Amino acid sequence: MYDAAIIGAGIIGTIIARELSGYRLKIALIEKYNDVSNGTTKANSGIIHAGYDAEPGSNKAKFNALGNPMFDGICRELDVPFKRIGSLVVGFDKKDFDTIDKLFARGIANGIPELKILGGREVKAMEPNLSDEAVVALWAPTAGIIDPWDIAIAAAENAAENGVELLLDSEVTGIERLDGGRETGYRIITPGKKIEAKYAINCTGVYADEINNMVSSARFEITPRRGQYFVLDKSAGGFFGRTVFQCPTELGKGVLVTPSVHGNLLVGPDAQNLDDKENVETTAERLLFVRESVAKTSAKIPFNSIIRSFAGLRASPKNKDFIIGEAEGAKGFINVAGIESPGLSAAPAIARHVAELVKGLAGGLEEKAGFNPRRRKIVRFMELGDDEKTALIKKDSSYGRIICRCENVTEGEIVDAIRRKAGATTVNGVKRRVRPGMGRCQGGFCEARVMEILARELGRDMLEIVKEGRRSYILTGRTKGGREFGN
Repeated sequence: MYDAAIIGAGIIGTIIARELSGYRLKIALIEKYNDVSNGTTKANSGIIHAGYDAEPGSNKAKFNALGNPMFDGICRELDVPFKRIGSLVVGFDKKDFDTIDKLFARGIANGIPELKILGGREVKAMEPNLSDEAVVALWAPTAGIIDPWDIAIAAAENAAENGVELLLDSEVTGIERLDGGRETGYRIITPGKKIEAKYAINCTGVYADEINNMVSSARFEITPRRGQYFVLDKSAGGFFGRTVFQCPTELGKGVLVTPSVHGNLLVGPDAQNLDDKENVETTAERLLFVRESVAKTSAKIPFNSIIRSFAGLRASPKNKDFIIGEAEGAKGFINVAGIESPGLSAAPAIARHVAELVKGLAGGLEEKAGFNPRRRKIVRFMELGDDEKTALIKKDSSYGRIICRCENVTEGEIVDAIRRKAGATTVNGVKRRVRPGMGRCQGGFCEARVMEILARELGRDMLEIVKEGRRSYILTGRTKGGREFGN
């Protein structure tokens, strides 16, 4: 019997797991996919919002305002890159002046510091590549950028280091109540096992409604909202120095342009409501829409530098707000649902709140004496000085072998990413952790070597190594007379 079972290992589930691992609890983190951050989290734009957009008094406003200032500390503890570059909401006509005024007023009501309304000349001085049509902007210097999967993986790893049991490939197919007798709580049914826990925490993104409806008669509905993006090469990364939004619409914050924390340029997303909760296809029509829409921000964006396009799903609730709290008629079952933007920004504060909910249900929790909030540091070889590199190679020669030339990733870094707690087992799992395949050639040169290292470290045949999901096989067999892999 676990004390708490967290269903869903995206950014929300992993941060909650880490927060709860600071208490004397037996915790299971349950994930349907074969890695953490494989759902909504992996296709997030990676922006830590300042907090001016949400309606005052809403959960979005409350947890965004509380969560934003927590990122400096949590990223130091987890050794995750984070940059406070600020954001601009840019207006281009008279109507946009009213929108900017409303956002500024919301921000003040939400307690967001340092907000300022800029005129066209001021904003153009900050971002010379903006359209000449820009006439007004809301400047929010506390906004930042991060890799969403990076912090989710780091949180999962730190949670595992502090005793949380990570159960991958464990899709929840049913939940039963444990009523009466010695134990009360929930029996969570997966294809491989049944997991019993006193408290269950639903962090399942676009599936949160289905999980809730297994235990509660108070149903809600989540709509998957697809957004498509372009990733541009690092040569375009300096096009804007800040995150640049257009004025928001009913469907969201609109098409944005932002540098990534690793130096690329990200453009998107569109917003398209779907019925299919697994549809992350990109389409020519919607990508063209992104390009045409962002031309309002700047017609100079160097789309000849595109290296990738991708799509992700956001969990959009009908009430347009986060659903956080104990499910009606299901004592001990906590929903953390409808966590669309600014969910990433709100995640640390949501986790702290959920810990308080569990504490209230349990009648108090005892802190864990040996809890360590710091993840073991990541070696980023190319950021080291020459003397540090030399010393490291003498200690471990694998750091002297470059596997990914675009991102300058060494074999040693890949091996470390595989061997860590909550370590990589797939090509994309390695990619998200240490970035081979993230560069200009998108894995054209390094993917085979990454597969060889995975096969060797995991003790598997090369044919068993997958790109992402369980059935995303890359190789189907050896060619006639082909050499043995790795030789």
